[in-house]
Amino acid sequence: MSTIKSKFDLTGKVAIVTGSSKGIGLSIAKGLAEHGAKVVVSSRKQEAVDAVAEEFKSKDMEAVGIACHIGDSEQRKSLVEKTLAEYGRIDILVNNAAINPFYGPLEVTGEEVFDKIMDVNVKAPWLLSNLVQPVMKENGGGSIINISSVEGVHPGFRLGLYSMTKAALIMLTKNQAKEWGRYGIRSNVVCPGLIKTKFSQSLWSDEKLVGMYNNNIPLGRVADPDEMAGLVMLLASDAGSYMTGGVYTADGGYLISG
Repeated sequence: MSTIKSKFDLTGKVAIVTGSSKGIGLSIAKGLAEHGAKVVVSSRKQEAVDAVAEEFKSKDMEAVGIACHIGDSEQRKSLVEKTLAEYGRIDILVNNAAINPFYGPLEVTGEEVFDKIMDVNVKAPWLLSNLVQPVMKENGGGSIINISSVEGVHPGFRLGLYSMTKAALIMLTKNQAKEWGRYGIRSNVVCPGLIKTKFSQSLWSDEKLVGMYNNNIPLGRVADPDEMAGLVMLLASDAGSYMTGGVYTADGGYLISG
């Protein structure tokens, strides 16, 4: 009889984490590697992913860096092909990479910005998941974890297009779970609150905004990227084997604040 602790063990599993050279993605990749997974560190620049992979290897964790701009169809295919060539399987896919090129009201946003943000934040995770699905199906299962945002559940201010993409990612997750559960493939979505990363620096570096945020949420602070990793470990592992189609927040209580 296996112990509950052993269910978190990812030894022998292969994980792809997009946008994992920094921020939340880096913390997730590190957590998966620490739990025994062979991790594919991926972002746009090869030197950036190589640096992370080498750091992991220096700590006796298994990793490889494979550059991929997830908005590029050929690079998505190459990411999957290179992962299979390196490790022979894919068990976990974390769709973390995202962009937010515009901060402002809906009515002044250009169509080209809409197309770009939808392409990277929604279309790319959909198509990358589709490429991985037959591999997981052949293996008898797998775990897809999409990284959305509380902005996909509750509208903020001046983040309208970003919120739209993150809401779409939540519904993509639910449909993946419904359609692919028969193959043993689980799909869940994590919705972080405000995290201290370079991606969200324009928000947390605004002292007035952070002051209002901290005063309004129950835990009263901005999160560290590592605080998102534990939830992903649960969803990626056998400890979360009955969890699919779920929307999980890690937001310091943002969604229940007034």
